[in-house]
Order: sequence, then structure tokens, then C-alpha cells
Amino acid sequence: MPSRTSRAEGREIRDVTAWRPHVPGIVEVFHAHYTEYAYPMHVHDAWTLLIVDDGAVRYDLDRHEHGTPNGTVTLLPPHVPHNGEPVTEAGFRKRVLYLDATALDTGLTALDTGLIGAAVDSPDLNDPLLRRRIGQVHTALARPGDELEAESRLVLVRERLRGHLRPRHGGEHGSRPLDGRPVAGQLRELLDERVTQGVTLDEAASLVHAHPAHLVRAFSNAFGIAPHQYLMSRRVDRARRLLLDGRPVSEVAALTGFYDQAHLSRHFKRLVGVPPGRYARTAR
Repeated sequence: MPSRTSRAEGREIRDVTAWRPHVPGIVEVFHAHYTEYAYPMHVHDAWTLLIVDDGAVRYDLDRHEHGTPNGTVTLLPPHVPHNGEPVTEAGFRKRVLYLDATALDTGLTALDTGLIGAAVDSPDLNDPLLRRRIGQVHTALARPGDELEAESRLVLVRERLRGHLRPRHGGEHGSRPLDGRPVAGQLRELLDERVTQGVTLDEAASLVHAHPAHLVRAFSNAFGIAPHQYLMSRRVDRARRLLLDGRPVSEVAALTGFYDQAHLSRHFKRLVGVPPGRYARTAR
């Protein structure tokens, strides 16, 4: 079983478990208990498949408020900013599967199929069978040697998720462009290409032929997150993977574009809720 870490700060209690399983399509498994911690706006480079076991979460996605009541399943698409916070003082317990960005496609990339637009429109799924199957995947993943069972159960989960997204696929809402303005989409592509090395605002403005101030406004208006927040959350995502691979925190900071270990720690704790060293110790 993966190891677990916990910390108490006044009324704030956190239990976090994370690991990278040897199951194709799953880039990370993440279990957590938060009471007062609120996620700031951020993005992931993977599909976030979330179930809440106790309590409830409210979050904003594409400028609309959503939540996880009554045992729903939440599917958050890659590269779309979202946040999250507990609904009550009791907090929430959640289990998350981060699925590879291509895990739900049928041959094209996830960004091309329109599945992301469908997930943005309807991220919370009221499907008891899907929730039960996701729980079975988590149970199998927690047992070393049962990777084949986890992979087999994941196939059924992916199939059912596609079924939820398919009715909206190709429709007016599901296929709508998410970039908003061309220059915002160009900047996102540039940031995705330079997650580690980064880019200055002047350089980005020169490359996409836009004034720096206009570029920041266009990106923020289109995606609901500032360019620097987007870049830092992409870097933290990469840092999580490397930490779970057993890389030292100082090395991970250098490999993911942070100035130093303290720089990584500040952004990592803000987005994940625990420092990178504590997070790394949850790995198998």
C-alpha cells in the first residue's frame, strides 16, 4: 500500500496519499482529506476523474459554479482552469485518478475530438454504476499485483465516460472553441511548448504579434486564469510526476523550470496543499 502523510494545523487536517501505478492511461492516483484547504485556480495536463467519499466540494470551471453532491462523479478536462473548496467545515475526502490526456479519445487527440467541450458543459455526472466502477479501480490499484484487474476495470470506466460525453460531442456546445480569441490560443500553445524554459511576456507578445497588456487580458478573459498561473500549474503537474518517480526535490525544481527548491515549494504547496517533500514521501 502507498504510505500516507498527515498534518494538523489548528482545525485544518490533511491526509494525502499519491502514487504512480503501473497501469497504462493512469498518470497518478491521489487520495486526500482536506478540511479548510481551498485550491486556487489551476490546470492539469490530464483528465481529472474525481469521486468524493465524505463531504462535498464546490468549484468553478469555465466561469460556472459546480459541485459534487449526492455521490456524483466529476470529470474535469485537461488544460481548463478550475479551483475547489469544501462546502462545509467538515471538509471532504476525495479519490482522484489522473488519466492521460488521450485516455478518452478514439483516435484523435483529446483537444481535437470535442470531448473537452462536452466535459466543460457537464463535468458532474450522476451515475451510480460509474461511481462504483471507479471505486473498484481504486481498490485494485491499492493492491500490488492487481494491475491487470485495475486495467480491466479502467476499460469499463473509460467506455462509460465516453458514453456520457458522446451525446454532446459535435453539438453546438460540445464543439465550441475554448480559445475565445486567437491570440489567447497562440499564447497557450507557446506556454505548453515552453513549460520548463518559460517565456518572457515581451517575447511572447513579439511571437504572437500582440501588445503585452492585450495578451494578458486576452488570455485571462479566454481561460479564466492568468498566463503565469497557467504556466506554474503546468510546472507543478510535472513536478508531481517526477516526485512520485523518486526524484529529489532539488532536482525536480531544476527539471521543471523553478528558480530553486524554495520556489517550487511555494507554488507546490499552494496548488497541492502539502509541500513537495511531504508529497514525495507518499510514493510507494
